[in-house]
Amino acid sequence: MIFGAFERTVAFRYLRARRKEGFISVIAGFSLLGIALGVATLIIVMSVMNGFRAELLDRILGVNGHITVYSNSGPITGYDDLATRLASIDRVTRAHPQVQGQVMVTHAGQASGAVVRGIAPEDLLERDLLADNVKSGRAQDFGGQGALVGRRLAMKLGLTVGDQITLVTPRGNTTVMGTVPRMKSFPIAGLFEVGMYEYDSSFVYLPLDQARQFFRTGEGVNAIELFVQNPDDVDAVRDEIARMLGPGYRTVDWQRANSSFFNAIQVERNVMFLILTLIIVVAAFNIISGQIMLVKDKGPDIAILRTMGATRGMIMRIFLISGAAIGVIGTAAGFALGLAFATNIETIREWLEALTGTNLFAAEIYFLSNLPAKVDPGEVATVVGMSLGLSLLATLYPSWRAARLDPVEALRYE
Repeated sequence: MIFGAFERTVAFRYLRARRKEGFISVIAGFSLLGIALGVATLIIVMSVMNGFRAELLDRILGVNGHITVYSNSGPITGYDDLATRLASIDRVTRAHPQVQGQVMVTHAGQASGAVVRGIAPEDLLERDLLADNVKSGRAQDFGGQGALVGRRLAMKLGLTVGDQITLVTPRGNTTVMGTVPRMKSFPIAGLFEVGMYEYDSSFVYLPLDQARQFFRTGEGVNAIELFVQNPDDVDAVRDEIARMLGPGYRTVDWQRANSSFFNAIQVERNVMFLILTLIIVVAAFNIISGQIMLVKDKGPDIAILRTMGATRGMIMRIFLISGAAIGVIGTAAGFALGLAFATNIETIREWLEALTGTNLFAAEIYFLSNLPAKVDPGEVATVVGMSLGLSLLATLYPSWRAARLDPVEALRYE
């Protein structure tokens, strides 16, 4: 082994400070606590940021297509044949024709803005995030005249399954009295809740035929959404689509549509990592100061060990062990605390909300209904390795000073 039994014994004896060395022990304790908190905080924050990105990505891609094709010259006619051609492209799994539009939803004297998506019932059932999260009613009942409404939108307007909602579009009918907004009522077939506030509070799904009639797109649709095998391959697929369709169409992929949003999350994640790393750096400096004080206090002991035959290498390894042990124990404690907190963060949030009576995670602000956390083993390994590395580096200078101590000078005034 690199460290002998004698070196380990002396090092751990130095860690168990006596009463007159209590101040050194306090510094060592704060160093250990600082490293543990730094490691735990980094693991928790990185896990939450990863969870945010993963949950938002799953919900965005579960509701929206990976690539959306639009026509530059009005509604897309012959959309069934076009959808079949697009679905035959390599790496494209599905192509869903849609009618999209913005409306005002009214019920019982209340109103709210909403986004309407017209989609074929069989296409909606293929979207597991929607089909599996119909909380009231059944996804299979979607069709005919029925509509699916976001649960939060329904709660805002006081709607339940079977009620009638009235959709109002600003593209109205032209009469002798001017332009009259077009409106139509639809029964509610079900209420969905995908767990993302933006969708649950503002989306309404209509059968494709009904949406075409309401928005007056004739025999066409205004969008075709495509799903690909790997969402990260949208650039290559988009180029193939452009070559197939020519200049009369334009495409928008999920990366471009949400680039500012995910870039903001990435920037916040990187900044939080740098800021929280400073906690570990400060704790490492505490290790340095504590070890320097320990070396100064143990000067006579070092001199006696040297006169008894201990080499400079042995002295250096003794203080390396005593300093590194603080980092190892602190890192292990932070690792356990961080994993325990990250894996149970939603339970902890609910407990804190019940204890304080406040809403710590408002869905209106954070987009999601639950606080997510996704532990990345690679990132956890990076945090643990960085903590151990900084702890080891912090012990090098004090250990080198201890090894360079002159026994004669140390014992001169003893």
